[in-house]
Amino acid sequence: MDLNFGKALLNGRNYRDLSDDEILQRSKELLEGWMSGDHTLERPKLYDHYAILFLALVRRVQELEEKVHSLEFDSKK
Repeated sequence: MDLNFGKALLNGRNYRDLSDDEILQRSKELLEGWMSGDHTLERPKLYDHYAILFLALVRRVQELEEKVHSLEFDSKK
């Protein structure tokens, strides 16, 4: 049986109830399992399933950009 990526990530919860760390870790596990052949995933439409992962990645990138900017600013003092 194919796993539904979004449902497997959410596990019955609202996406707002998951931390970005949890989303990224569980996504990594699901995608590594799929790539290694441990399980199969449904072929979803992007907005149905992977938007949760992309949102967490976008937030993480923004957080890292803010840290880099802060470090660059501090080093110029």
